[in-house]
Amino acid sequence: MYTLGIDIGSTTSKCVILKDGTEITATSMVVAGTGTKGPEEALKEVLEKAGITRESIGAAVATGYGRKLFTEADREISELSCHARGVHYIFPQVRTIIDIGGQDAKVLALNDQGRMANFLMNDKCAAGTGRFLDVMAGILQLEIGDLEKLAAQAESVAKISSTCTVFAESEVISQLAGGVETPDLVAGICQSVAARVASLAKRIGIREEVCMSGGVARNGGVRSAMEKELGVKIRYSPLAQLMGALGAALYGWDQADKGQGST
Repeated sequence: MYTLGIDIGSTTSKCVILKDGTEITATSMVVAGTGTKGPEEALKEVLEKAGITRESIGAAVATGYGRKLFTEADREISELSCHARGVHYIFPQVRTIIDIGGQDAKVLALNDQGRMANFLMNDKCAAGTGRFLDVMAGILQLEIGDLEKLAAQAESVAKISSTCTVFAESEVISQLAGGVETPDLVAGICQSVAARVASLAKRIGIREEVCMSGGVARNGGVRSAMEKELGVKIRYSPLAQLMGALGAALYGWDQADKGQGST
């Protein structure tokens, strides 16, 4: 039986199709989130990759900011629960999740069963989110994918002291004009994001193992800076941006399997 999880974020729509609750059959990711055609495009793409139709899906679960607007889902579940479930599936020993998305950052504490026990969230300020990295990449006239490579080339880490995105923007422009090398600035930008989110993690309490999920987890510069800020090894999976959708698909399997058992 197939189940579908769709994570509709502020900037990206992600889908995962599971077979029998264990095998990831297909995934999709469309850079267009809630309020756009992104969710429908992500759904169409993942079904085509899996070679199945919507009627073949035993249960579909939506999560993320736009979950309540997605009428194709049989159920909607919070992104916190879905990220916890998805990460636990990939990394059963993880007890702390650092999830940095396009518009917010969350730190989740998991119990020994892999369920969310506590969380803290920053959704009031762009600093410490993917949006901050997008703005800074734009200032430096770089693609977001270039940041990791340049951060690794830094000879020293430029200090970005401003905690507000607007002020940090002015600070980066000033340092650029002052002759600070671009790789050093990029390393400083990654460190700024890590420091902002690490403060959340320290408030909730770090319990190893620790992993990062969400789109920003794909940035090795931020992961490296986070390890230095927290003094722990950060687990990472190439599926980091799909953890919410994976968790939703797993919840879908619970629902579909229970329905099968009652027939």
